[in-house]
Amino acid sequence: MGVVTGTTGTLVLAGTPIGDLADAPPRLAAELEAADVIAAEDTRRLRRLTQGLGVHTTGRVVSYFEGNETARTPELVEALAGGARVLLVTDAGMPSVSDPGYRLVAAAVERDIKVTAVPGPSAVLTALALSALPVDRFCFEGFLPRKGGERLSKLREVAREPRTMVFFEAPHRLDDTLAAMAEVFGAERRAAVCRELTKTYEEVKRGPLADLAAWSAAEQVRGEITVVVEGVAPGGEELDAEELVRRVRVREEAGERRKEAIAAVAADAGLPKREVFDAVVAAKNAARTGHADGKGLS
Repeated sequence: MGVVTGTTGTLVLAGTPIGDLADAPPRLAAELEAADVIAAEDTRRLRRLTQGLGVHTTGRVVSYFEGNETARTPELVEALAGGARVLLVTDAGMPSVSDPGYRLVAAAVERDIKVTAVPGPSAVLTALALSALPVDRFCFEGFLPRKGGERLSKLREVAREPRTMVFFEAPHRLDDTLAAMAEVFGAERRAAVCRELTKTYEEVKRGPLADLAAWSAAEQVRGEITVVVEGVAPGGEELDAEELVRRVRVREEAGERRKEAIAAVAADAGLPKREVFDAVVAAKNAARTGHADGKGLS
């Protein structure tokens, strides 16, 4: 780490309300008034926040968002090194959590500058608590990739995650995301879609992923979205390809169509449908070429 001489300032990460301004912690108003510099993701939202809280700021206000985060960080670090109290606020929630802030924190720590926080509302924890899904262990996955192929790839990476998962999503991508989750995680995997948390039109929709995907497609859901998805049940057995094929065959013999049988086996095993499908195709090809052991599919 670099050595800093003289008195340095303090970087304050301030959590802001995710909806209802009444949720703002009392310290937020005090820090807004005391700051020498306020770095805001959106200066217009900052103005609405201070007006709503009845706060009068005297510090210099600068924008700090994804587009200028890299370029503006050195400027803010120098202000901190010179003794300034710099307050970082984002549009909603805690800075650095899927919002600007990480680069500034890392740069400040590198210069031995004090970093502290004003705790505030969190969409991640609020959605998790409201989901009715297990909360003893969870992971935050942020926003999924925008492109369909990359999104599927990322979901497949976490398909066997045992912890409850929390995602952020844009409303115009929610239909595709829920459909992809139903495909990869299984149609019956439990989830909750939380929108407009703490706002006037707050809504939490809970159910199997397939049902949520159908609901989203029909309702054209709008607003700030957080999706919470159940993890794979602990203690689940690891199934090899042969066992997956056997379970599909059993379901087919009971009258299910192959597509539905594959989906059901994937859901039960907590696996992507593609993995079960590939096992079935491989068994079928082996049977055709005479290398099957009699346990494949025709």
